[in-house]
Amino acid sequence: MSVLERFKLNDRVAIVTGGVGLFGRQIVEALAEAKAKVVVTSRDVGSIESVCERWRTRGLSIYPESMDLTQEDSIQNLHDRVLARHGQVDILVNNAVMRPMADWSDPSDTFAKSMSANATGLFMITRLFGEHMAHRKRGSIINIGSIQGMVGPDFTLYEGLGWGTCPDYFFHKGGMIQLTRFAAAKLGPNGVRVNCVSPGGFMNDQDPVFVDRYNDRTFMGRLANDDDLRGTIVFLASDASAYITGTNIPVDGGYTAK
Repeated sequence: MSVLERFKLNDRVAIVTGGVGLFGRQIVEALAEAKAKVVVTSRDVGSIESVCERWRTRGLSIYPESMDLTQEDSIQNLHDRVLARHGQVDILVNNAVMRPMADWSDPSDTFAKSMSANATGLFMITRLFGEHMAHRKRGSIINIGSIQGMVGPDFTLYEGLGWGTCPDYFFHKGGMIQLTRFAAAKLGPNGVRVNCVSPGGFMNDQDPVFVDRYNDRTFMGRLANDDDLRGTIVFLASDASAYITGTNIPVDGGYTAK
């Protein structure tokens, strides 16, 4: 098989949680353009139907499904529906994230609420679909982390802007990297690979002061754009990365290396 053939995802079934968000859209498009059948999940499937329909008009194989990451029975129901419709799951991208916490001083129940999806939910869906893949002796799980799970916060980026970052996000993105390693060790003997991708900041009409400060922190002098995750996702989903598991790949323009 040629090297380019190894990147193709023909007839593989992928699930992308949180597939219509900032990172999710390029993840879904990349997998579908590589010829995977992509199941896109949301708690409110009606809210994503129009986006999915636009993808389908481009000839991409997209299937919206409802799923609440905080509810184990909802995850199980998704599993059962996808297998009934497609017969298999080859790729799981854990991209969904809940961010109810707005500040260090928020009530503790906002921290607990974020963990219900970002920690417990992440574990439940990874275990369930990981066991399905292990039974089939193949599969790739890709966790979408963050550079904020790798380094400490730089509060100078936000000085005077009236907003910033929160401790729950650092906590669960750091934990995601370790869960990636644990799941890779657990599932690896059965042919399932588990890796993490940690993106840097994404350009989303932020205050120009923040943008300038952030750009200065990177080697490449910019935030991420709509294309920057695509290649890494397809690589990790495909046979091109067949001997890579348990790793975390920063896609951050050099932020964590500076």
